[in-house]
Amino acid sequence: MAATRTQIYLTKRQRAKLDELAKREDRSLAELIREAVDLYLERGPVDLETALNETFGACPDLEVPDRSEWDRGYG
Repeated sequence: MAATRTQIYLTKRQRAKLDELAKREDRSLAELIREAVDLYLERGPVDLETALNETFGACPDLEVPDRSEWDRGYG
């Protein structure tokens, strides 16, 4: 398999969990990351209409700030 070297930054927690998994499954860190990337890419694009329909009303108690809070901005 031809591969391209790529540098990424992981959080300490991500790295620790990947190291544990690699040891438990006797696999390399690179192999686990390639597999995760492949799974992510296989999902394909998200159909926004379907996503909205499937999640509409999922948080009925959610309090949305008044529009004036949105326009105020931060920073």
